Amino acid sequence: MKRKLYNSMCAVLLAFSTVTALWTVQAQATVALTKHNLSTTGPGTIKSAEAEVCVFCHTPHNSRIDPTGSLPLWNRKASTATYLPYTSTTTKATIGAPTGSSLLCLSCHDGTIALGELLSRGASRVALSGVDASGFITGPGKLGADLRDDHPISFKYDAALVALRGELANPNSLPAKVKLDANGQMQCATCHDAHDDTNGKFLVIPNTSSALCTTCHTKTNWVSSSHATSASTWNGLAPDPWPDSTATTVAANSCENCHKPHSAPSGKWLVNSASEETTCYNCHNGHVASSAKNIQIEMAKSSAHPVAAFAGTHDPSEPIVTTTRHVECSDCHNPHQTKAIGTSPPGPLTGVRGVDINGAEVTSVTREEQLCFRCHGDSTNKPAAPTVRQIVQTNTRLEFQTTNPSFHPVAGPRNGDGYSLTVASGLTGASTITCSSCHNNNSGPSNGGTGANGPHGSNIDNLLERGYATTNTATESLTTYALCYKCHDRTKVTSGDAHLFKEHDKHLGKDITCNACHDPHGVSATQGTVANNSKLINFNSESTAVGGVIRWVAGNRGATRTGSCTLACHGKTHNNISY
Repeated sequence: MKRKLYNSMCAVLLAFSTVTALWTVQAQATVALTKHNLSTTGPGTIKSAEAEVCVFCHTPHNSRIDPTGSLPLWNRKASTATYLPYTSTTTKATIGAPTGSSLLCLSCHDGTIALGELLSRGASRVALSGVDASGFITGPGKLGADLRDDHPISFKYDAALVALRGELANPNSLPAKVKLDANGQMQCATCHDAHDDTNGKFLVIPNTSSALCTTCHTKTNWVSSSHATSASTWNGLAPDPWPDSTATTVAANSCENCHKPHSAPSGKWLVNSASEETTCYNCHNGHVASSAKNIQIEMAKSSAHPVAAFAGTHDPSEPIVTTTRHVECSDCHNPHQTKAIGTSPPGPLTGVRGVDINGAEVTSVTREEQLCFRCHGDSTNKPAAPTVRQIVQTNTRLEFQTTNPSFHPVAGPRNGDGYSLTVASGLTGASTITCSSCHNNNSGPSNGGTGANGPHGSNIDNLLERGYATTNTATESLTTYALCYKCHDRTKVTSGDAHLFKEHDKHLGKDITCNACHDPHGVSATQGTVANNSKLINFNSESTAVGGVIRWVAGNRGATRTGSCTLACHGKTHNNISY
């Protein structure tokens, strides 16, 4: 009986030894083909005169003593470096000093221990070529001890983190090759297999179309977004948008269009460039995205959203109503959800936060003005109004209220008030417009051009799409007031139509601008009245008071389209002069 038990135990040990030996032989054969083979047969730039392949990491004797039993006969000393772990305002994981397999990897890759410094060789170092004078690793493989620009490691990835962070896969659903360690922590070995470089960069699975990234990261609407589906390629003109990748399309590069998992210039959020707009311009410069999406050239125009004036200011965790004045590309676009123009609304604005007309926060906008109200509504430190008026208001959310004495129909239609009598063919009193109906690229498709659509930049002041004179020296023409005449019928406005203000043609003929009398956004109900401020009337500062008053009173003769003015304007004093 004892002999049978002994023979069984021997068989088990022999089988275990055989499996272990086969695994060791297979691992050695695989790693021998990679840059981690630092022996004389190694294919990389770092190599030695040493014949052994595994010795630079493992030794059967005199390995590092490890009370936890997690070290695989490790042949290297523990690093004494003080590590700075990854951190950001959106991180929910508890990230501390590196542990487990990550600490083993860093014994080479933090650049503090010579590659030839092995426990099994005592005080003698193995000499290697391709290292610096101290024997340390160089090049992109040297991560250093500052890990704030590297993907976080050594943190617990569990159901609690998924619930807290969101947009993460259930750890129990990860592919077999994407492994957490025995403590449920994500480590370097979760993404990298040090023995096998079949997939490039020692990745455990191929990362084409960011397949490895998306095993853990499940970003909302990502799979249908432009950056996940675009077949656009690089035309070969500098700069190279994908210097660290062999993939040739936007969809194939996927996450790596914008992110770099190690030594990212931005640090937090691992973005490819220190300035956010540079990351976007790598493709949106006409060399990858089409000329209709060349944003870099639009941002260089005389009037533009000044993204270059800010660096690292936008924060995904910042309040929806901005308190620190800034503008970055991702203030207006969610790169993980954005879609092309013409796709289901809101297209390029999919997944962007905003504020509705009532001041309520919106986590994903459904209307364009909700995005604009984030900065141009209730936020602080807004710029001064371009025209100083009788009534000053810089909060566009208040200017577009549908309960105002008058307003342009952005948040809702503007029925009555004579509006429908001036609109051009195809529009009615029930029609609505958007912010970008007026604020847009002067050479974009909505103005007959081929440039990028949207309020990125314009060569016309105040980011306007078409001509809109504001100085009372401009001669009336279709070009001078092209923006107004885009929606308002010029003939009706200038003909002295009895249904309108009959003096339009006289004022325009004396080079009095539309802007002199009309406030293009609207007049807030808390500041104006229907009697004084219907029809967008809110005189500009070129008018002067008569008797301490600047005023237009509607219907002073009892009729809908009559009124009187009290002010000094264009060299004439109006003291309750009726029309």
